[in-house]
Amino acid sequence: MLELGEPGAWARFARALTEARYGVLLLDFDGTLAPFCTDVAAARPYPGIADALDAIMENGRTRLVVVTGRYLRDCPPELGTRAKPEIWGSHGRERLLPDGRYEVAPIDEFAVRGLTIADAWTPAVQTAGGRSEAKPGSLAFHWRGAGAAQIARIRDIVSKGFNHEALEGVLELHDFDGGMELRAPGLDKGDVIRAILAETAADTPVAYLGDDLTDEDAFNALVGRGLSVLVRPQARKTAADLWIRPPEGLLAFLHTWHQAMAQDTT
Repeated sequence: MLELGEPGAWARFARALTEARYGVLLLDFDGTLAPFCTDVAAARPYPGIADALDAIMENGRTRLVVVTGRYLRDCPPELGTRAKPEIWGSHGRERLLPDGRYEVAPIDEFAVRGLTIADAWTPAVQTAGGRSEAKPGSLAFHWRGAGAAQIARIRDIVSKGFNHEALEGVLELHDFDGGMELRAPGLDKGDVIRAILAETAADTPVAYLGDDLTDEDAFNALVGRGLSVLVRPQARKTAADLWIRPPEGLLAFLHTWHQAMAQDTT
């Protein structure tokens, strides 16, 4: 399962997981649980993943949380599971609890104005071969499936617009795997990790699995407190402790987690 990283980190975590009565497992969706799709609404988990997640959730000893950049009200991740996990969307600005309760964090009026200005770039981005996606507190410009010249044009439109409109300090500009995103400042996937850690006992094993540049915020937030795992077909520079390939390595990880939580610790 382990492709790259410190073997001792995985061994120590697996041992702690086996000895624990409870664990917290946090998972990105697109690119991690599911392969990327140009049509994000069509993305589904790799074969076997839904059953593995159900086995973990039905055991009752894991708090399983999906952390995604998706807009939950517009395009929630389709997990295909029987049980409903907790989901944080829009990089932490939305929270959907298993019982259906929904929370969304507000943004200030300056960020709203900045996003309105940026939305005016959408026709130019579409002409260049991309698309825009409005979410609570952010606006993403996607170029997945576009050619190199189109990507360069979209990047130029967004970067020049950001600088020309003097949006630095009003919005944050982030790269992600397949585009660029303008976000209201104050929340990212690292903040989700910190919020969940604040609700979690200090001796509880915690792991986060992700693939994208946006997941680096989560990896960094977990340093010294849990296990971070990069899930990608190819390795890249990362703050994660381990690298595994989907779907085989991912399925092996989930199986190991389930087996550890299924053991009797009494």
